[in-house]
Amino acid sequence: MVMTDYIFGRVLTAMVTPFNDNLSINYDVAEKLADHLVNNGSDGLVICGTTGESPTLESHEKDQLLKVVKNAVGDRAKIIMGTGGNSTQKAIADTQKASKIGIDGSLQVVPYYNKPPQDGLYQHFNAIAKACPDVPMMLYNIPGRTGKNLEPETTVKLAHDIENIVAVKEASGDLEQTAKINMLAPSEFLIYSGEDFLTLPMMTVGCIGVVSVASHLVGKQMQTMIQAYSKGDNDQAQSIQKSLYTLFNVLFCNTNPIPVKYALQLQGWNVGKLRLPLTSLNSYEEKEVEAVLRNLQLL
Repeated sequence: MVMTDYIFGRVLTAMVTPFNDNLSINYDVAEKLADHLVNNGSDGLVICGTTGESPTLESHEKDQLLKVVKNAVGDRAKIIMGTGGNSTQKAIADTQKASKIGIDGSLQVVPYYNKPPQDGLYQHFNAIAKACPDVPMMLYNIPGRTGKNLEPETTVKLAHDIENIVAVKEASGDLEQTAKINMLAPSEFLIYSGEDFLTLPMMTVGCIGVVSVASHLVGKQMQTMIQAYSKGDNDQAQSIQKSLYTLFNVLFCNTNPIPVKYALQLQGWNVGKLRLPLTSLNSYEEKEVEAVLRNLQLL
């Protein structure tokens, strides 16, 4: 695979959704944050995903957020929007609507709660892709949240059969699964790490980039690490990985995106609190996050 094949880029930031004090979306901060991320290492932004608190966002809020982010970044970065779900028909409708507003790609999560069999997963993604043929799609496998693993054989079959299914965000934490997808999928199919800590290990078995949380804070470093490894500079890549280990770890001291929102607040970003059922960090966790950021000179 050559660099020109990287449709979405190397570092895609799974962007938080900023809220006002009344928990309405703060679109002004969203616009500024999107611009900042693109200026600091992000090739693309994933909005309305897990980190964006998508389960609590209303349809009209998602539409407006897309318009705001699209206006902020223009053609400087790719915009991938989470339009998946556990209802196939709703996922189709949401993807079609986002496509009309303007997206560079759609993130399609494995249906949660339903726990469909692998054939059901295949048919689900196939139906969405066929209904939205002009939208490049990234599958999103995160069994820890959905309760169902998208088996590598299913991912590979989708990659071979459906032209606009072009990538997968693998957040299973299974390197063997990643290696199997890389071995059997078409050469142009893109594998992204869904976990910051596993980005470098996953690159050794075929991953080309990351859908990142840490890139809110260290986007340039993440970009440098990935580029270094891709150019064969393993020492530099490993050095960056080691330096960021404590950050990768502390950003998951509680459920994502709780820690990263607190970290952004420490940096002066008015991203607000979280919508229920997510809550804030406890005082011990707050001190942990602050200590790591200070140690890495991020404050």
